[in-house]
Amino acid sequence: MSLRARLTLVAAGAVAVAVIVAAAGMFLAVRQQLLSQTDNALTARAADIHEMGARFRDGPLRVPPRGPADYAPDIVLQLVNGQGQVIGFPDQGGSLPVPAGAGQVASGARGSYFDEAIVQDTHLRLLIVPLAGGVALELARPLDEVDSVLNRLSLVLLVVVLGGVLLAAALGLLITRAALRPVHALTTTVEQVTRTRDLSRRVPSGGSDELARLGASFNTMMAALDASLRSQRQLVADASHELRTPLTSLRTNLELLARGQPADTGERREMLADITGQLERLSGLVADLIDLARDEETPLNLTQLRLDVLVRRAVDTTADYWPKVRFELHAEPTTVLADGARVERAVMNLLENAAKWSPPDATVEVSVRAGEVAVRDHGPGVALVDAPHVFDRFWRAPAARSMPGSGLGLAIVREVAESHGGAVTLERPQGAGALFRLRLVPSTTSATAVA
Repeated sequence: MSLRARLTLVAAGAVAVAVIVAAAGMFLAVRQQLLSQTDNALTARAADIHEMGARFRDGPLRVPPRGPADYAPDIVLQLVNGQGQVIGFPDQGGSLPVPAGAGQVASGARGSYFDEAIVQDTHLRLLIVPLAGGVALELARPLDEVDSVLNRLSLVLLVVVLGGVLLAAALGLLITRAALRPVHALTTTVEQVTRTRDLSRRVPSGGSDELARLGASFNTMMAALDASLRSQRQLVADASHELRTPLTSLRTNLELLARGQPADTGERREMLADITGQLERLSGLVADLIDLARDEETPLNLTQLRLDVLVRRAVDTTADYWPKVRFELHAEPTTVLADGARVERAVMNLLENAAKWSPPDATVEVSVRAGEVAVRDHGPGVALVDAPHVFDRFWRAPAARSMPGSGLGLAIVREVAESHGGAVTLERPQGAGALFRLRLVPSTTSATAVA
């Protein structure tokens, strides 16, 4: 059963229950009102007899109509003793059925009460009241008119209930069709995306209700998936391009060596060195790709760490690899909540980038303060046209294409910064060089930090 059919049935069922309850309440109210009128007539007739001060004894006794009884001539009377036996018919109306409690009323063990009985297919309303001398007066009045009215009312209410249910089902179908139109549009879009794999499709959405929010969330998800897919395709294309160059060079050099060329020992040594360099470039590119993929998929291992201690350790490690570059560190104690391994890799990438572009005997200035790491080199700097692309994956400035590197180092720095809720920026300081600022969120906790 479809969702539309289920909602229609629920709506029709809810209305049916409400209509049935209302009809039942109306039927009981009308029945009670009609019975009250009959009970009032019986009570008035009994009171009329008491006012006459009549004394009943064994044998027939006729009580003439008086007062309210004039308006209820169809009331039949009979007398019952304490043993529940009929002892007289004041109105000579014939024998009535004697209720089980009539004898108790005659003996004074029970008060007046109403009852119902059926005599020769006639529905009667009974009233039993006590009289003097251990006698009970039983009054009966037919309920033919009451039953007739209630039967007609039952038919009317039945038609109303059936009509209400049918109307509720029709309205429920229309309402659910209109309410589920956004869901139908969403389903159609999902089916089209599944069939065509076109992530650019969107669901028409508007308003502020739950279905509109669902459509907007779906569009946001599709936009994110589209951007992710485009990024993956671009990553594959860029990685293929970056891998193709060293692989082509390796293949060419290996084919020459397989043919015994070059014959000169010095040239062969240079070729082997070139092969080694290409292999290192491939190894670095693969390592950066693995790190980038791992960072996107692995959750952060956040701990309280001393950023100044981490940067000092990274500076010492980088200085060993770049002995011709001086590193000048100014660090203030600062604690951040971060993944130590990823932040250290990002800092190492900034330091290696600065060392790579620094001339011999140049100084790389590093400072740590309030959750920020600033790295400045005194190299040629970044051209204005190149500045917007320095953090893109695989992007390399024209001047850097002859230098070792994968074009992923600064992209990894940006990914680490953004995954920690921070940012990395490039500035052009006065004079030569470039200034990179890696900003993380300082920690306000007083917990012990680890390096």
